[in-house]
Amino acid sequence: MTQRLRVHRMGEASIDRIESVAVEEPLEIRVAALPDQGIPAGGNPLRPPSTTVTTTMRLPGDDFDLTLGHLVAEGLIGSGEDVATMMHCTDTGPDGSPTFNVVEVTLAAGVSLRRPITERTEVATSACGVCGSTSVDDLLAALPHSPSTDDASVSLTAIHAGMTAMRERQKVFEATGGVHAAALLDPQGRLLAVREDIGRHNAVDKIIGWAAREGSLPLRGHALLVSSRAGFEIAQKAAVAGVPVLACVSAATTLAVEVAERSGVTLLGFVREPRATAYTHPRRVPPPDPGL
Repeated sequence: MTQRLRVHRMGEASIDRIESVAVEEPLEIRVAALPDQGIPAGGNPLRPPSTTVTTTMRLPGDDFDLTLGHLVAEGLIGSGEDVATMMHCTDTGPDGSPTFNVVEVTLAAGVSLRRPITERTEVATSACGVCGSTSVDDLLAALPHSPSTDDASVSLTAIHAGMTAMRERQKVFEATGGVHAAALLDPQGRLLAVREDIGRHNAVDKIIGWAAREGSLPLRGHALLVSSRAGFEIAQKAAVAGVPVLACVSAATTLAVEVAERSGVTLLGFVREPRATAYTHPRRVPPPDPGL
C-alpha cells in the first residue's frame, strides 16, 4: 500500500513533486479461545473474549498471513490448523472510517496458546523480532522442527535467480524504495510466494503465515530469501518454520550465526550474483559444476 505525497526535491534543481510513500500503520493482533465448557452468561458464542498478543507497525496488506505467521514464529501456536477463524475487527479512525488495523483470531476447538502472552503485550517496532525468548538455549529447546536433519540441496544459481525474481515482484519497493521483502523457494527452486513489509521480520512472518495457511509447515527442502541483513529474529523465524536454507542480501549478525549454527540452518549473507557468503552449514549449497 502506498500514499501519494507532495515532497520537495533538493539538489542541482529544487522542485516540488508528487511521490509515492510506503504506508505504515499499526496492526493489533488479538487471540480468543473457544471455551471448553459453554459460554458465560451474557457472552457471545460467536465472539469469545479476546486478549491482545502484540501491536506491530506494518505495511497494510496480507494481514492474515502476518498474523498467522507471527503466532507460529513466536511459538504461540503450532500450525494453521490451530486457528478456526481470523477476521478484521470493525475499528474506526478519527474520521469514522474503518481502519482494518485489528485482526482477531479465534483458536480451534480444544486449542490453547502454547505459552503465556503477557510478555508480548507491548508495542513492537518494525525492527523488533522475538522479544519473548530470553536466550538462544530457550529458543532451541522450543523448536518444533529441527532443520539439522534436513538434507536439502539448493544451488547458488537457484538462489540468485530467486533473489532476482523476488526483486521483480517488489511492487511497493519499486514505487517507494521503502520496504523489505521475503520470498520462498520450493525444493525445485521455484518461487512460491513474495511478501513485502516495512519490517523485515514482518515480511518473513507473512511468508510463514502463507505457508501455514497452505499446510506446508515445516518447510523442509525450502529456501527463505530476505532482502535485508540476517539478524537474530530472522534466523529464529527460519528455524521455527523448519527452513533449512536462509539467504539474505546483506550481512549476518553474531546471534543470527549462532542460532543458525546450533539449529542446523544454512545461513547465507551478501547474496549478490555471482557470490554469497556461507556463515553456517555450507553443505546444502553445492559449488557450481566447473564443467558447465
